[in-house]
Amino acid sequence: MSVVLVTGGTGAIGSAIAAEFAATDDVVITYNSRADEARKLCEELHCTAVKMDVSDRSSVDNTVAEVLKSFGRIDILVNNAGISQIKLFTDTTQSDWERIMGINLTGCFNVTQAAVKSMISRKSGAIVNISSVWGVHGASCEVAYSASKAGMIGLTKALAKELGASGITVNCIAPGVIDSPMNSAHLSEDELNELCEATPLMRLGRADEVAKAVRCLAENRFITGQILGVDGGFY
Repeated sequence: MSVVLVTGGTGAIGSAIAAEFAATDDVVITYNSRADEARKLCEELHCTAVKMDVSDRSSVDNTVAEVLKSFGRIDILVNNAGISQIKLFTDTTQSDWERIMGINLTGCFNVTQAAVKSMISRKSGAIVNISSVWGVHGASCEVAYSASKAGMIGLTKALAKELGASGITVNCIAPGVIDSPMNSAHLSEDELNELCEATPLMRLGRADEVAKAVRCLAENRFITGQILGVDGGFY
């Protein structure tokens, strides 16, 4: 039985990842503001929820230390916490940029650095980062988001080389357009339909399809440094 830490565990993809592992492993999800959703999810899945702001290093260090104290180790880390924004580049403020980078990219750095030391000491572990198809190809009116997700891809490739000798795999998933509240909140029905038509499989992806890919990358011990598109052939 592995100990799995999933950041941003209350969102569509995060909760699906938690559900994927909960039947077989000890799962810890993190949340920042959705305490009620976290509590309900943990009651359903029999997992553990902890409050953590991934952009705040002291919050991360304290929370990871708490998880290590309670469970003894972290076998699988899934960096899923993230936010998006649709906005013209010329309208994107410094505050917008720093907030998106702080959660999506710096958050990934913070949690990984806090958790990886115990993995190195045990010479074992798996890290899976959740990027985006827009991190690979870029999206108009999502420059900050695309840049943050592209940064996660670069982090994945470099860290995989650095940690390989310690028996730790580092991989990344780049989901396409997933049927989720986040996409529904930012995209109109017509826009979602256009994206479906641009996808060879002619539909939106499901969060559980991303979750199954996370398990595959986490459990295969000879896959590292890879970026897996779970995008229905979008590109």
